[in-house]
Amino acid sequence: MGFIDRLERNIAKLEKKIEKEEMKIAQLEAKSESKKITKAEFIVKKRHHDEQIHAWSSRIRVLKGGIVREKEHIEEKAEEKEKKKEEKEKKKEKKEKKEKEEEPEEESEEETEEESEENQDSA
Repeated sequence: MGFIDRLERNIAKLEKKIEKEEMKIAQLEAKSESKKITKAEFIVKKRHHDEQIHAWSSRIRVLKGGIVREKEHIEEKAEEKEKKKEEKEKKKEKKEKKEKEEEPEEESEEETEEESEENQDSA
């Protein structure tokens, strides 16, 4: 789970950066409206901030995909472990059944040997 936690922390950091960039865009808009900067300057700076936001958003999508893959991997491992456990139990049950079946056969073989000995003695 350490890997997933690290990915989630990175996502949180990137989301905070995106919020800060959006705040900067809002400040730029306010400056543009109050005529402190020109419309062209505003567009250039806004484009830079938008590119940053876009880059971080795509990075967040990649990290979220990594989290999904890691969770699937963990689930697959758990399923494999469960299957191995079930197979082990089945083998154990088969072995126990086989041993139980062999025990009565051994007893019956002993009985038949005793009977044959008695038959030979009486003959």
